[in-house]
Amino acid sequence: MPLKPDIAVPEAQDRRVGFALVGIGKLTAEELIPAARTSEHARIAALVSGEADKARGFARALGLGDGDAYTYEQFDELAGRDDVQAVYIVTPNSLHREYATRAARLGKHVLCEKPLGVNAEDARAIVDACREAGVLLMTAYRCQYTPEHWAARDAMQNGTLGEVRLLHSIHAQVEDDPEAWRLKRELAGGGPLPDVGIYSLNTLRFITGQEPEWVFATQHQPEGDPRFREVEASMSALLGFPGGVSATIQTSYAAFKTTSLRAMGEKGSLNMEPAFPYDGLKVQVSSEGGTHEPRFPEYDQFTLEIDHFAQCIRSGDTPWTPGEEGVQDHVVMDALYESARTGQVVRLPTQTRADAFRGTKPKLPQQ
Repeated sequence: MPLKPDIAVPEAQDRRVGFALVGIGKLTAEELIPAARTSEHARIAALVSGEADKARGFARALGLGDGDAYTYEQFDELAGRDDVQAVYIVTPNSLHREYATRAARLGKHVLCEKPLGVNAEDARAIVDACREAGVLLMTAYRCQYTPEHWAARDAMQNGTLGEVRLLHSIHAQVEDDPEAWRLKRELAGGGPLPDVGIYSLNTLRFITGQEPEWVFATQHQPEGDPRFREVEASMSALLGFPGGVSATIQTSYAAFKTTSLRAMGEKGSLNMEPAFPYDGLKVQVSSEGGTHEPRFPEYDQFTLEIDHFAQCIRSGDTPWTPGEEGVQDHVVMDALYESARTGQVVRLPTQTRADAFRGTKPKLPQQ
């Protein structure tokens, strides 16, 4: 039987932080809009889409008016909406930079889906634009807001596993449609690595609190498969973290759906499988005393993420996953692609501070 969540009293709708959702695809329709309905601190105030009829249809379904629906050409009209304090950008990766920088110029805080851009240059440009405009920027790394992933992080860092030396993560799925934007380099920036492999990379950085010092990668781009004319089908990577900690990542658009995360220490091991879906996460911590599987109240990952950003907007605190966190993943991914291209180990700038790119710790559902 699931544990009952703590009873919380949501804010009145007119007191919540108003968001404009930019891009109405599957994620927006199936995850973000339902998440807003269970939010305590945020609400949907406007919708932006490339299709006017689609935007108006979703607006009406949410109890909004036709005047709350915008096309991309009308995006700058959000400047006159005082009830829209933030935008959530859910477009193809190549459009993140344009709409994040435009939103910043309008004085709107920016929550942007991962990856932050198509490369580190894009990501830095977004960070710079938001800093110059004096608005907050958060990268939407939902897995850094779940109690299961925090339980994994705690086990890694509180000595439960002893000295951890080996980490491994897989995130793979089959992408069938050769015309999907995720298979277009110009739109996506790469193949499975910036889409699903980034979960493995980001979560390894999160649970260790450290940054890789070097990377080595190989990738496979099969000939004759129309899906992979422009991007890799699979990538395998080795990452070296401080203290001799070795991590491996495998990601693919041509392998059965798999999401897993493992950490092996001297005194115990950690296993998450599944590790990255929107629900049904499982974390097991094994040691000489047995195996423990923590349980948590029911929650929505996107609700936790959106509410954290709304609270940061109110307080002025730096979000836990700010733009700099998104930049760092791009720095590592750019290095992985360089290594795969050259066949060489690529070294990364040394970071001596734990959680070097993170901000204010989020509030989590209690165990």
